[in-house]
Amino acid sequence: MAIFSVEIADADVDRVINAVSANYNYQEQVINDNNVLVNNPESKYVFANRMVRKFLSDHVKKHELDLAKQQLEQELQSVTINDPQA
Repeated sequence: MAIFSVEIADADVDRVINAVSANYNYQEQVINDNNVLVNNPESKYVFANRMVRKFLSDHVKKHELDLAKQQLEQELQSVTINDPQA
């Protein structure tokens, strides 16, 4: 399996994690199964990593759907419908 990685300057890591977490609505606290507000068991770092993976996956899916749609549209035969009154 291939590894895709990015390098972030040490001084910018927290900025990047905080930005991704904010943009994807990370919650510091969440409601557990007992309906009690608790600290989120998923750290911001794990959350940001998951969101980046989801971002990539979503873009692959959209791209491949767009290609499939384009190919299907090219394969469809046009329909001839005439006006019998003309």
